[in-house]
Amino acid sequence: MNTIVAFDGSDESSSALRYAADIAAAVDGEITVVNVADPYVYDEGGTEPISTFADADERLISESLEDAEHRGLAVLERAEELAAELGHEVETELLYGEPVGEIAAYAKEQGCDAIYVGHRGRSERGELLLGSVAKGLVERATVPVTVVR
Repeated sequence: MNTIVAFDGSDESSSALRYAADIAAAVDGEITVVNVADPYVYDEGGTEPISTFADADERLISESLEDAEHRGLAVLERAEELAAELGHEVETELLYGEPVGEIAAYAKEQGCDAIYVGHRGRSERGELLLGSVAKGLVERATVPVTVVR
């Protein structure tokens, strides 16, 4: 079994990686962890969902492609470290573009059997501003998608 874990460094994506590692260990499967360098906007994070435009203005940051690559590679490094702690080796891949489309296309191109993705549980307003990678993958991927919280 060849699986993909969409990893953005959040607690939810860490949970998705832990879950995928358990499944992969049980079926002698392989995991590729992907992050998508999307240089336009990212959420700097926080414990509360974005619920107003003022929240979005404080937490959303635009960046250059170089900064997005640097951040993406650092996130993938953290994923490798977490996988090692779990006793599992992973491959990593930095993709470029819009996350939902790139992850879905990569899964299809690589002949993957499943995708695991964390879900932050943002408010409806937050999803309108940022979108939901988990929701988008469920709608667009050609392989089963497991959403982990």
